Amino acid sequence: MIHLESDYNNGAHADVLQRLVETNEERTRSYGDDVFSEDARRLIREACGAPDAQIWFLAGGTQTNATVINSVLESYEGVLCADTAHINVHEAGAVEFTGHKVIALPSHEGKLDVADVREWLRAYYADDTAEHMVRPGMVYITFPTELGTLYSAGELMALRDVCREYGLLLYVDGARLAYGLAAGGDVTLQLLSAVADIFYIGGTKCGALCGEAVVFPRGNAPSHMLSRIKRHGSLLAKSRVVGVQFQALFQPVGDGTLYQSIGERAVVLAMRLRDLFVGKLGYAPYIDSPTNQQFYIIPNADLDRLREHIGFEVWCPVDAANTACRFVTSWATTESEIAELERVLS
Repeated sequence: MIHLESDYNNGAHADVLQRLVETNEERTRSYGDDVFSEDARRLIREACGAPDAQIWFLAGGTQTNATVINSVLESYEGVLCADTAHINVHEAGAVEFTGHKVIALPSHEGKLDVADVREWLRAYYADDTAEHMVRPGMVYITFPTELGTLYSAGELMALRDVCREYGLLLYVDGARLAYGLAAGGDVTLQLLSAVADIFYIGGTKCGALCGEAVVFPRGNAPSHMLSRIKRHGSLLAKSRVVGVQFQALFQPVGDGTLYQSIGERAVVLAMRLRDLFVGKLGYAPYIDSPTNQQFYIIPNADLDRLREHIGFEVWCPVDAANTACRFVTSWATTESEIAELERVLS
């Protein structure tokens, strides 16, 4: 069985595990003051071209989104996002649980359209009863999106511009950032640092056992951020566990970093998967994703045959005879696994 259900159904990259073993006996300070976390911050600042960035390490994506959004918004503010966004669909109301309304706008292949954001904001501020409504305080997007699609640099800059015009923060969820950066678009860590007010670099889905790195690229975190994180139950006493992993992920290797190579390898194998499903098996893409998340329309009659060989996720019904399914590569996917799929399915 070849498991392509998700990019977090595995352990960690061997280099990350090795670094954990190498540092295991060392004694350090806790709560983010350890030498490993500090070195990881240095490496991330260098990779982002953001020498003033403030960086915190949290355990997982939902925890990160709820903590960050609640920490930076006023109590009466809400967050705009696409209706397919993770905070709107797959986080069990975690953001709303903190008291902030999630305001969902139409999704365009997983993305927010700047025209929709601008029109919503125009209508809000033109309404004489706006003070009786939830005030917008943030635009939330994911890179890549929940459907594996990518914003261009121009689209990100347009979203930044409308956020600045109306005084909103732009927050980018980078749970799968390594795969988005590797997919051949024109977005880089440096551009993301210039455009976003806050973003996070995903580790859990990109080679780490767990962990996300929250980046305030211009040193623009709210005051007492450590206290805010702790108040949300998100402060790791053994913060080194995440710091060490990001130290390994962002250590320079050749012309890049392990984080880059993890993303690149997964995307290469995702394209081989596309060649198999579209080119050889004749299945139609459900959406054109250039990243490690691949979506195909599978005839219902073929689902059981595929399940004999592959673990995958049923996404949604397309019609009475077909189903959209998701297949996800990761750092752990191997060339031999894709070759075996080609052999048994062709």
